[in-house]
Amino acid sequence: MAFRDVNARRHIGLQQLTSLALAGRTLLGPMKSCKFIVDESTNQSTLICSAVRLIESLDLTSAAGQLLNETIQAQNKEFKTGMSTLLFLTGAWSNAVLECLQQNVPVSAIVSVMSEGLNSCCERVQCLQISIHDVNKELCSSSVRPNTFKSETCQIGCDSLLNPQSFLYFQEDISAPEEVIPINSCSFQEDYCNFNKCLASPLAGCGSITSLVRPAGDKSTSVISGSGVIASSCNKQKLTHSRYFSTLGKSHFSSQQGNFQGYLSGQSLDQCDCYGLGHLAMTLSHGNQTSVKLLQSIVAYQQERAECSGSSWFNIAEVVTCCLLGLPESYSCVSPGFVTLVSPEQAKVIKCFEDKPLRILLMDGDLTEQYRHLGFNRPCNVRTVLEHPSLQEGRAGDLWLSSMLDILISFEVDLVLVKGNVCENLMERCIANSILVVGSVTRDVLCAFGEVTSAQAVTYLTQLNASCVGSGALVELWEACDGRAVDLGELVPVRVKAQGIPLLTAVLTTTVASKMQLVEDRFWTSVYRLHHALIDEKVFLGGGAVELLCLSHIQMLAEQPLQPANKDAVKEFHSPWLAASATECKSVVLQALASGWKQYLSVVMCNTAKAASELEACTSVDHHLKKAADCGSPSAYILKEFRRGDLFRGGSGPFTDHGEGLKVYDNVTAKTEAWRRALDLVLLVLQTDAEIITGPKRDQLLNSHLSSEFMFL
Repeated sequence: MAFRDVNARRHIGLQQLTSLALAGRTLLGPMKSCKFIVDESTNQSTLICSAVRLIESLDLTSAAGQLLNETIQAQNKEFKTGMSTLLFLTGAWSNAVLECLQQNVPVSAIVSVMSEGLNSCCERVQCLQISIHDVNKELCSSSVRPNTFKSETCQIGCDSLLNPQSFLYFQEDISAPEEVIPINSCSFQEDYCNFNKCLASPLAGCGSITSLVRPAGDKSTSVISGSGVIASSCNKQKLTHSRYFSTLGKSHFSSQQGNFQGYLSGQSLDQCDCYGLGHLAMTLSHGNQTSVKLLQSIVAYQQERAECSGSSWFNIAEVVTCCLLGLPESYSCVSPGFVTLVSPEQAKVIKCFEDKPLRILLMDGDLTEQYRHLGFNRPCNVRTVLEHPSLQEGRAGDLWLSSMLDILISFEVDLVLVKGNVCENLMERCIANSILVVGSVTRDVLCAFGEVTSAQAVTYLTQLNASCVGSGALVELWEACDGRAVDLGELVPVRVKAQGIPLLTAVLTTTVASKMQLVEDRFWTSVYRLHHALIDEKVFLGGGAVELLCLSHIQMLAEQPLQPANKDAVKEFHSPWLAASATECKSVVLQALASGWKQYLSVVMCNTAKAASELEACTSVDHHLKKAADCGSPSAYILKEFRRGDLFRGGSGPFTDHGEGLKVYDNVTAKTEAWRRALDLVLLVLQTDAEIITGPKRDQLLNSHLSSEFMFL
């Protein structure tokens, strides 16, 4: 990647970080602007809307760029959120450090003061953390209820985006007759633990349900297993006409509506629990409406199942995705079981199965002749003549194919789920013998089917015995929201299920090929935000509240009068002169650190159209800083403004037309780790002032006009 406006007399690595981060400014905040990344050599382009995809799409040839990529990938692998913040602050603080170098601030002073300042900020913002329990109580007791999303998209049929008014995008079987089932038990029988008894549909005109309101004297608590969060019921008047508690009329969807009932159990689920956690997911989604509706359907199903079975709920391992290209986004839904894509030839095999229970085999590896497990030791004193023989010709390949097929037939295996790749020739032979083989299945899916079918995963087919084969699996063609099977041409979506399986598939659809990755990324971001919030058991106040307090705190530290270097500072720098220099430069460095958060707030306000320009945004930030300082307690001022919804004119951005009571929250650990990683990267590049160049590039530099700037060893 080429860098423009790089001054060779300044720190090149920091300039490169600044230049890379500049490309991601529009990705900051809830209202992100998509970008096209164009490959000039092939004229191919890709659509991105996240810092991860941006960095992945760039040709990073510089050392600083590689370090930035590794840092962002590490953040994405652990949290799936905070990458845009990390990228922006990396650029902002790189530029701030360059300004410090221009003022002849020693590198040691920059490193020490910036690290100290960030640690101080992380401690200071702890007062803006709120526990999940308190979030639930606040949402329960709030006099202002946010309105629900209104959907102008497809609202038809049972395999549909069920009840967009209450965020339920859940798909159910359309084969069942239309009837009303009272919700009075938690017996999990038939077809996903009889989920029809546990799915509530508050959408008017979708069939009547029994009352889900608790008795007035019921003060029981509901424990969220696995997260340690306890949500108490509130002593408030129970609602009978809210989006979650309503009496519904007869369905006007006719026979297509099918068998929806409820996701709430009147005896087991607290209104406070459901309302708080459902909207916690929304306030953490930062405007991602479609994903949060799918997520709330998942939470509702898993919560009801957890209360009935005693297992931990919102298990992220029980959620998978299936991307369908060619259908409108309104067809996105949550489907019980495992939805995947197969070839049309495999789909023909599925039609032969109908509703027949299948014998299932799980394989933890590749189903190929050359596959060997990790740690396999080849025999000694053996010379390999041919590593990968062609299976299309030659008796060795045919012998392996025949033996593998004989094993499957002898154990009467109907369905094989393979973690890795599958040999194409073996796949063809299995199809000819009515055996369905599905490859690229995740380990979590294998474990889920293993638990409910009693199948045991094997690494090689030669290890197979009768006890390894499970039973009770069902396979069917996946059906869209209008009740029709979907044929996308080259691939056909199918659903694999089994009685009692907790697995849920978020079926993500779009008609734009370049947008498919974006839709999937957004969904997983929403899922992991809620996941980490439950792990942390607390969240930050959002909408810029935390960054504003950091900015206020750092400026307060910078304005403190200079104090003589103490003994600890002298000991740290091994020199009284360096310690004194750090003390004198402390104000300059802290102001540079504060500039990063100020730029962050300004850019977010511009991206969300809360300010017409960065100048106007900076003026608004300065106004809040002044009022916070005049208040005497910046944290108290910020908390008051946040609760009023007046912080940076913010309601909740994309949610402002859904009620004034909706607040925005951020993950605690993910945000602070993004800060630390950004600063650590900047300081690492700052202290790396030498580069060893080898290979052909050395000769090119030696003959160029830049040779005087390098010292060749």
